[in-house]
Amino acid sequence: MRKLTYYVACSLDGFIGDPKGDASSMFQFVDGEYAAFMKSEYPETIPSVAREAFGVAGVPNKRFDTVIQGLGSYRLALDTGITSPYAHLREIVATSSLTESPDPNVELVAGDLVGRVRELKAEDGPLGIWLCGGANIAGQLADEIDELVIKSYPQVYGSGMPMFGTDFAVRDFALEDVRTFGNGVVVRTYTRKR
Repeated sequence: MRKLTYYVACSLDGFIGDPKGDASSMFQFVDGEYAAFMKSEYPETIPSVAREAFGVAGVPNKRFDTVIQGLGSYRLALDTGITSPYAHLREIVATSSLTESPDPNVELVAGDLVGRVRELKAEDGPLGIWLCGGANIAGQLADEIDELVIKSYPQVYGSGMPMFGTDFAVRDFALEDVRTFGNGVVVRTYTRKR
């Protein structure tokens, strides 16, 4: 069975973006040793338009073959004219407001997102599914998440978009790995305790 991984960047106080979801203040930390880590360990999470600049154009996907995101995350690309931000992956966008996909590589899911994720997890294949964001989608899929990879950036937001937009419920995870970088970024990997 394939696993669903919430691979997400957040502030020290657990926000994945400002109140409108903008996380551009975190981009300054993608440099040097940390950028090398991203390129070697998670090359498929680099958007298609940046893959050549990062030196990963043509690099095979290492961990994921599918990405799931909400319309808020997807709209960041759409607003710049990019209809398939992760063209090297199968792209799924959870939305009830877009009724027609702007790109043949992008599947829209308006209804049962949990059911669609369970179908994806049941597929054969060595690679997993990347939950890109945002908070609402992570909240809907909280019980389906098998792994968390939290990239904590050395910033405090005070308020903003939380990692999970859901009601209170305790879900236990086990710490598997911690990587620290000279720029202050900490990447923690957790697996779901079931």
